[in-house]
Amino acid sequence: MVDQEVSNPYFLHHSDHPGLMLVSKPLNGDNYATWHRAMTVSLNAKNKLGFIDGTLKAPSPDSNEYPTWSRCNDMVIAWIVNILEGEIGDSVLYYTTARAVWEDLRERFSQSNAPRIFQLQQEIAYLTQEQLSVAAYYTKLKALWDD
Repeated sequence: MVDQEVSNPYFLHHSDHPGLMLVSKPLNGDNYATWHRAMTVSLNAKNKLGFIDGTLKAPSPDSNEYPTWSRCNDMVIAWIVNILEGEIGDSVLYYTTARAVWEDLRERFSQSNAPRIFQLQQEIAYLTQEQLSVAAYYTKLKALWDD
């Protein structure tokens, strides 16, 4: 019985609340790819991907399921907005669906940013190990490549 509840996309655990921070680094505009991946993993773990990828459509407002869908949709919106830096969060706050918020962020930030790419290429080219351990150097280099 419990497994059926947890697998229901409308299930909210007692520890789920609107102020929950699902990932550690907020979206600041330059880190969209890593933020997107971290949020996708977190929302999948909570069985809420359907709210952002369009597979879980809103039921009719007359449906008995609508209040539950609306509550979960609002929770996902809150989770997303809480992990956006200031003005970015303010700009998406009035969307009514988590899907609309997600798509707006994708359209704005998934585009290639030529100056940022150039900056990252320079950082990679000039990165030296110096006093870093091999593991620390590799981690720093991999983070730059991932960006």
